[in-house]
Order: sequence, then C-alpha cells, then structure tokens
Amino acid sequence: MKESSVASHVNVAINVATIEQHYPKISVVVPARNESGNLVHVLPHIPSIVGEVILVDGHSTDNTIATAEQLLPTIKIVKQAGMGKGDALRQGFAACSGDIIVILDADGSTDPRELPQFVEALVNGNDFAKGSRFMKGGGSQDHTLLRYCGNCVLSQVAKILFRAQFSDICYGYAAFWKYCLDSIDIDCDGFEVEALLITRAHKAGFKIVEVPSFEQPRMYGVSKLHSFRDGWRMLKMIVKERRTNVQPSAQRQHLLAR
Repeated sequence: MKESSVASHVNVAINVATIEQHYPKISVVVPARNESGNLVHVLPHIPSIVGEVILVDGHSTDNTIATAEQLLPTIKIVKQAGMGKGDALRQGFAACSGDIIVILDADGSTDPRELPQFVEALVNGNDFAKGSRFMKGGGSQDHTLLRYCGNCVLSQVAKILFRAQFSDICYGYAAFWKYCLDSIDIDCDGFEVEALLITRAHKAGFKIVEVPSFEQPRMYGVSKLHSFRDGWRMLKMIVKERRTNVQPSAQRQHLLAR
C-alpha cells in the first residue's frame, strides 16, 4: 500500500466506540456484477458500526452471491431486475432500513475503512457527504489519464452551471441521510447516477460536504465504465439537471427553519 493510502487511513481513524453512541442505523449498498474476486477486499473491511449491508447483484454469472454470503453471512441479497448502476442503486435504496445510507463499490476501489469519516460528517450536521479524490488526503491509484481529464471537465461544467464546489462529480463514494431520497428521484440507469445524486441534492437545498477519499485499484476483472459513452451520458445529464427545478425537501426546510 502506498504512503498516500496509508496516510488516508490514518486520517480516518475515528474512535468508533465514541461515535457509536450518537448516530442511528447505517445501511451500506453494494452494487455488484461478477465481482466474486474483489468482494474479499470489501465486505470483511466494512466497520462494525454498520447495521445492514445490501448487495445488489446485477445478473452475475460468477460466484458473486455465494462469495458474499460466505464472507458476510448477515448480508442481504437483492437480485437486480434491470441493468446498470443507477438501476441497482434504486433497488438497493428501496431495501434499506437504516437512517443513513452509504454507497460502496464492489470492486474494492472505495475503501470501507473510510466509511466512519463519511458518517461523522453527517452526524455533525450535514445532509450529504460526497467523496473526493482531489482534496488534501484524497487520491487515486485507479485513474487513467482519459478518466482524469474527463472528470475534470465534467466537474468544471457542473461547478459553473450550478455555482457549487464540486471537485469530483464522477466519484461514487457517498453517504447521506435516508430522507434525502424524498427529494432525489433516481430516474437513470447508468453511471451518470453518481452525478445525478449530488446535483439533485444541491438543487434540493441539502447541506453537502466533500470528504477526502483515496481510490484503490481494481484487483480482478475489468471496469464496467466506458469512458466516452458514460462520460457523454453524464454530461447530458448535468446539462439537463441545470434546466429543471427541484423543490427543497420538507425535512430540509424544517431543519433550516430551526
């Protein structure tokens, strides 16, 4: 493990015994398709503060489900009806019973050991915590030059259109209070869901904070992300979102009025 990754883990070494006393149930959603070889780098490292783990299986043809159940006997399996990450998250969110929802990737790129830092950001008064590889303490071992440039362009477009500080709009590591879903309708099926979540949270008036995160490399298999196709879909989604309005949620209005 490189020094930057080790430093990231040191930065997120939160006293779990202390924060367990003041936050509610946490649900973790893990969308997966043919990730049997990678789950060993994810599921055993999910902190004990998590009360529920939901794996949404996207028509895997390997041993993803069996491996998940072996690694974490308490895991809840949801068999995806449709296709794509957006569709998987929509079904996973519907199955959550926790008050806080965290999204983890099944390929091991999002480190579960960083999860307490996201939760603490919510407990401290934020509605939505978004991971960023471009903050101090963040980084990536999995970024190609093409993906890096594409993410920079898309993040800059979103910053201009929404007048918000989005430093890493294409990164999927995020956590939020479940009530956010009252104002965030997941009506896309692909990887553009990562940008949709944060832009709609912003439009709904939720208090958003970015959390430094270090992206690990995929160990086995190939990425399901197609840079040009998914980048184009994300750009169209960002532009479309700028043209539509979302009313602030009743929950957020209540909090702002206090």
